[in-house]
Amino acid sequence: MSGIVTYSPAYTLVPTYECFNRCTYCNFRTEPGMSPWLELAEAERVLKSLQGRGVIEILILSGEVHPESKLRSLWFERIYNLCELALSLGFLPHTNVGPLSLAEMAKLKEVNVSMGLMLEQLTPELMKTVHRYAPSKVPELRLQHLEWAGELRIPFTTGLLLGIGETAADWQESLQALARLHQRWGHLQEVILQPYSPAAKNQSETGFLKKTGFLKLKDVVALARDILPPDITLQIPPNLIQQPAALLACLQAGARDLGGIGPIDEVNPDYPHPHLQQLTAFLKSAGWQLVPRLPVYPQYDKWLNLRLQAAVTCWRSAINNSAFAVKITNKSCPTNSLP
Repeated sequence: MSGIVTYSPAYTLVPTYECFNRCTYCNFRTEPGMSPWLELAEAERVLKSLQGRGVIEILILSGEVHPESKLRSLWFERIYNLCELALSLGFLPHTNVGPLSLAEMAKLKEVNVSMGLMLEQLTPELMKTVHRYAPSKVPELRLQHLEWAGELRIPFTTGLLLGIGETAADWQESLQALARLHQRWGHLQEVILQPYSPAAKNQSETGFLKKTGFLKLKDVVALARDILPPDITLQIPPNLIQQPAALLACLQAGARDLGGIGPIDEVNPDYPHPHLQQLTAFLKSAGWQLVPRLPVYPQYDKWLNLRLQAAVTCWRSAINNSAFAVKITNKSCPTNSLP
């Protein structure tokens, strides 16, 4: 047996696809005013339908409303209420909605077991190209968000987007910045290494893997494992790495997590997640054991408030049960009745 690989049984709720950024590669956003916001009643219907079906993490993933927009407070309130709803129904929320203020992050910490924001790349050169019309992709804003997450003791996931115009030297610079942040605060539980993959409608574009081959991705994983502290887990998305040999090469180079696996990848909807049973069997044949995990790593449990700690403790008990792989139920973890 080569070792253990983890994944998070997850489902994504999208408050809105509207976004004031216009990243040239984005497969997710719609223009402001073109996407109806997710209503709480609809979210409740969806979440109740997921109870007892093996879902633990609810990822709240949203397009961004401008910080100075009159809709910003309503947008933030909707995000908070979705987290509260998911928590009350027995799920563990994880929010990734773009750069937030310190006050917004502190508020969301009340109802999230972990949070996330992709650094993407640290180089300012991308502000002249793919991020030219994406004000919130300014590297200093993203670093500030990551810094505040450390100050607030929020278990955090970040990552690099690969193949959007950066260089190999840029990978090293970005990874070194993340290493320094973690050495200061100790809050980065995962770093995602995500190869850019164009949408079906943009197949004339060349994605990272088609442009460089999977051996280059393996090299990025190895570089990250060399630069980042060993307690940071490296995550790779299996739906974006469709060659079996590439996936195994990344695991051999140091990746140990496959991220959230659910019905759809909202950021890359043209790249469906692999079927869990088939993925488990494939990895087992190669000597790897695929096991579920929570969206917060055990070493960060004590960073959570008592309500979140109680919910996580309940899930840790369930996930360690041998019957978990057969059927997961969150009806036994009703966090709305917890202190």
